[in-house]
Amino acid sequence: MKLSGVEKISYGLGAVGKDMVYMLSASYILYYYQDILGVSAIAMGIILMAARVFDAFNDPIMGVVVAKTRTRWGKFRPWLFIGTVTNAIVLYVMFAAPPALNGSGLVAYAAITYILWGITYTMMDIPFWSMIPAFTDGGKEREGLTTLARSCAGVGSAIVTIITMKCVYVLGQGNERDGFKWFALVIAVLFILFTVFACLTIKEKSTVDVDSPSVKQMFKALVQNDQAMTVVITIVLINCALYITSNLLIYFFKYDFGGETWYNSYTLFNTFGGAIQILSMMLFFPLLRKFMSTIKVFYLSILMAVAGYGVLLILSFTNMSSIYLLFIPGFLVFTAFGMSTVLTTIFLANTVDYGELKNNRRDESVIFSMQTFVVKLASGLAALIASICLTVCNLSNDTSQGVAVVDASSSIVGLRMTMALIPIIGLVIAVVVFYKKYRLTEGRLEEIMAELKKG
Repeated sequence: MKLSGVEKISYGLGAVGKDMVYMLSASYILYYYQDILGVSAIAMGIILMAARVFDAFNDPIMGVVVAKTRTRWGKFRPWLFIGTVTNAIVLYVMFAAPPALNGSGLVAYAAITYILWGITYTMMDIPFWSMIPAFTDGGKEREGLTTLARSCAGVGSAIVTIITMKCVYVLGQGNERDGFKWFALVIAVLFILFTVFACLTIKEKSTVDVDSPSVKQMFKALVQNDQAMTVVITIVLINCALYITSNLLIYFFKYDFGGETWYNSYTLFNTFGGAIQILSMMLFFPLLRKFMSTIKVFYLSILMAVAGYGVLLILSFTNMSSIYLLFIPGFLVFTAFGMSTVLTTIFLANTVDYGELKNNRRDESVIFSMQTFVVKLASGLAALIASICLTVCNLSNDTSQGVAVVDASSSIVGLRMTMALIPIIGLVIAVVVFYKKYRLTEGRLEEIMAELKKG
């Protein structure tokens, strides 16, 4: 039975809410604690990176827990609901640091809440993406749902990216600390509403009864699935490039462009970028897919991203006083990341079938737990790199003047180059790894599906 329209809509809304929450944390947690509350950039970078190391143990364990779950509501929806509610609560608490806290107390508060956020996000994210192979028949239906979900996730990310600073300013009446607290509450409530709707309408249409692996067996299965590991490494490198840029973008506009209304330029650029990213997932990708295989579209997207960052690198040596010049690299980069986000999820879903044929196991939760981990690992690495950049560039957290206090003009150039050069290096490595290791072409996937049906 094909997916109904209601199921597609509800799953898409779930993706919107999920990525609204993720983008708020990934793009603004460093800024909130470092620039607004005064925690040192290096301390925050270490916290964010340490939380990702903790997730190396938490995420795979959650994958096993989901695989072992057997309830009347299925094995995915209970954890999807529980994870969403707890994550929404922690999100609000994380952006509502008590004013009385300072110094080491504030650092401890940031560390504890961020680790809890990561744990609860995993509880929701793994079952959400693991559901794709469980209630689709593979092939075009799976690719179509994945494209829809990733497009909706992109919408969620774009919405938060576009409206955050405007909403923070309005809700906080000019006080960024209060603004973030109330904005986080709004996002948390929407997150719960969207997920509840998804839980009430989506049902697993097929179940594969296999013995749940131990943690040791699970790691062994992942190592044996060479295609999954290839996609995982590719995702880390691509997302790390993206998150380095997104973490530093707000500092770029606040301290490079400057001015009391810097957030207007920041909002304008994000509105443009968000629109392009949505179009890339919902229009450009389906259009290119008619003429190219998914693998060829992937290579094209990486080429566009590298070209975009190359243009940004060139602009970093100029005055770059007009925001409209940034639309050129912005178009290339946002288009590329929109398409690659959809593509890497499709590639990862395909490795589930490959793993079943090779290892005689169908480990949706195992494979997609790695997606959750590596995306968060990428955000942690990016935050650490961004924090080092902020420290080296000596950007002040004094917001009273709306400009940076720097030792030399080279500090601004350093900020620009970090946003462009490091992502280029990461993307080049990603495409080399993918080219040499990924073997699941469309023809090979058809062969795998045929063999699975025979067996």
